[in-house]
Amino acid sequence: MSNPRVRKIADRIKVIVAEMLERRIKDPRLGFVTITDVRVSGDTLQATVFYTVLGAEGDLDGSAAALASAKGLIRSEVGKQLGMRHTPTLEFVHDALPETARHIDDLLERVRESDAAAAQTASGATYAGEPDPYRKPREDDTDDADEVPDVHADLEDE
Repeated sequence: MSNPRVRKIADRIKVIVAEMLERRIKDPRLGFVTITDVRVSGDTLQATVFYTVLGAEGDLDGSAAALASAKGLIRSEVGKQLGMRHTPTLEFVHDALPETARHIDDLLERVRESDAAAAQTASGATYAGEPDPYRKPREDDTDDADEVPDVHADLEDE
């Protein structure tokens, strides 16, 4: 759908369908439906209309049935307003994007909580070993280590 003409047709179909649902379709099964996106095939013969429904799962099923029954009326109005030779067939698909975004938000909140719990646990923790775990050269307290034996002195006596 990179063609600008196809994009304009998709935008126009989105507006027409939204206006039809708001003003002309009076089905009681139709809940709070929002048209989120419309995708039109390159040959403009098929249009997929994505929608969301505000409410419970029962509202979603009723709205899907109402949209399926009103599909012919909506398609004829789209054909009249677009003025095209071939009116695209409409397919209504429930948009799962809001539910997916809500699921991702829930996962991120659980991660934030577990990070906060880990930070709380680590706040009073100390290292298991010594405070400074790196090796250092030994320092002997004996005076014998400071004296270096004179090897040349033994050779002079001979």
